[in-house]
Amino acid sequence: MKKLFSLILVTAMLSIGVASFVQAQNEPKPAETAAAAAPAAEESFHQTMKTKFIEGGPLYMTPILICFLIGMAIVIERIIYLNMATTNTDKLLKEIEGALNTGGVEKAKQICRNTKGPVASIFYQGLDREHEGIDIVEKSVVSYGGVMMGNLERGLIWISLFIGLAPMLGFFGTVVGMVQAFDAIESAGDISPGLVAGGIKVALITTIGGLIVAMILQVFYNYLVSKIDSLVSQMEDSSISLIDILVKHKLTSKK
Repeated sequence: MKKLFSLILVTAMLSIGVASFVQAQNEPKPAETAAAAAPAAEESFHQTMKTKFIEGGPLYMTPILICFLIGMAIVIERIIYLNMATTNTDKLLKEIEGALNTGGVEKAKQICRNTKGPVASIFYQGLDREHEGIDIVEKSVVSYGGVMMGNLERGLIWISLFIGLAPMLGFFGTVVGMVQAFDAIESAGDISPGLVAGGIKVALITTIGGLIVAMILQVFYNYLVSKIDSLVSQMEDSSISLIDILVKHKLTSKK
């Protein structure tokens, strides 16, 4: 939790700094005033994004940017963690079965200790209770499997939060921008099409930003959920295979 709050704080400071820098860069300079009369060159993607960010207002666009940065940081961390948690269960089961036949439970536990991933951890817990009976092994595997599932799903709630929060921040900026646009119309005392269209355009930029952030995070969220479901299914199937191997080993050792 402390790491998460530190990440939020650092990201917020960086985002505010970026927003201030972009705003400063966007202010016209004396040398640029004369060049403004010349035909404008085609803007780059970076320049376009910077312009839209300023038009939307740093006060409203910065929180959306923070949601994106923190959300993507969690996404990257989860992708790395889940890929590292992937294990070749068929190979691991064969190694454990061979170790049980040649060196007993301790050798099989050593293989699990040397293998990364939640599946190996679950196998170790089951093998550690092997002397207490198959029923205890099964309960231990199920209980520890729930713990591993919780570790796999850690962080998803924050991504889900930012998926919902980013559009709401965008809508909030839009509503405030619409109010400001109508205030400008009231002050001008004239409903000018240019004044109305300009105010609405600026107000809607925040909504566009929030929706873009939500769509990007939603794609990664669905990928992570699919990856977790695959790992959980793998853990369940391999746990059943482990129980079968232990039952077979006990029957063989009794002969």
